[in-house]
Amino acid sequence: MVIEKFTNFLINNAREYGTSDIHILPNKENYGIYFRLNGRMEQQYAVSIEEGSRIISYFKYLANLDVGERRRPQSGSLSYECAKNEFQDLRLSTIANFQGRESLVIRLLEIKTEMILEKSTLLPQELKIIQKFIDYKSGLILFSGPVNSGKTTTMYELVRNRMKHSKMQVISIEDPVEIKEDKFLQIQVNEKAGNTYENSLKASLRHHPDVIIVGEIRDEETARMAIRGALTGHLIIASIHAKNAEGVIARMNELGISLEMLQQTILAIVFQKLLPIYCELCEEDCQIYCTHHSIHNKRAALYDVLTSEEFQKINRESVKEFKIERPRSFNQLLRKVLVYGFISEKTYYQYYIP
Repeated sequence: MVIEKFTNFLINNAREYGTSDIHILPNKENYGIYFRLNGRMEQQYAVSIEEGSRIISYFKYLANLDVGERRRPQSGSLSYECAKNEFQDLRLSTIANFQGRESLVIRLLEIKTEMILEKSTLLPQELKIIQKFIDYKSGLILFSGPVNSGKTTTMYELVRNRMKHSKMQVISIEDPVEIKEDKFLQIQVNEKAGNTYENSLKASLRHHPDVIIVGEIRDEETARMAIRGALTGHLIIASIHAKNAEGVIARMNELGISLEMLQQTILAIVFQKLLPIYCELCEEDCQIYCTHHSIHNKRAALYDVLTSEEFQKINRESVKEFKIERPRSFNQLLRKVLVYGFISEKTYYQYYIP
């Protein structure tokens, strides 16, 4: 096997199928190469132990990682030339098992540009509510959801659509920059250089933008700066990890932001997941090679929107006890799309939030 040719074929093949991650994992007798397609891992190839090790070493070399170090985990990134003057940004992570055999996960950062959100959502009514808040001059909109649930894509598309009607200065702060957008001033976090989320957000506020997109609120300082930005007349759109929309409130409280302060700044909290679409031809979730839905339309977003009006009615006790009753919570909307036949019963139980 010519490693250079195979790796080029592998990356291009993954791009063609809209793969989010490539997993190169050691098995007992060989290495399995899997694509994560529409949230599921699908095995594509199997190579020998020797070939698998060489493929991993080659990617480590391209990413300037320590090729000789196989015991400790490593991570890195590179811009891979797929064809002449065509590049794909990759993030790499390696971990060895107890036998000393390395595994490699390659994240393909999104290069696709614009998409129509209305065609990729299960319940457009929820999207319309979000779009209303994007037009506000100031405030805080928080997005939450699992990894690879389309949060960044949603935030970018909402702001892009607003920019079609008015000229604005938009700054995004991300780690790393996943979607390249020439209309935004995009800042990549580099903690080794002191360019943290907190410092970048503080500098961005002095730049007087109309909108700031924060890739992730991770710590207390970033949370406080986001609140400060919302209070000083900026529209702050950020993501934060939580179990559901209600969990975002508890997470912000954990980061030192009081319920009262949130009630002054929050426009909406959006929790989203990408759900596999039920296919009448497959009689189950639409399969990878089924042509009934295109490769990029086999999943659709389900949004749960906690609006500022609902937020004002929440009290401290209900947050502590996680007893926030809402007529359109995620689980209720999930039940609705099941009844409509948009998803399978299996998908309903997989994505239900206990």
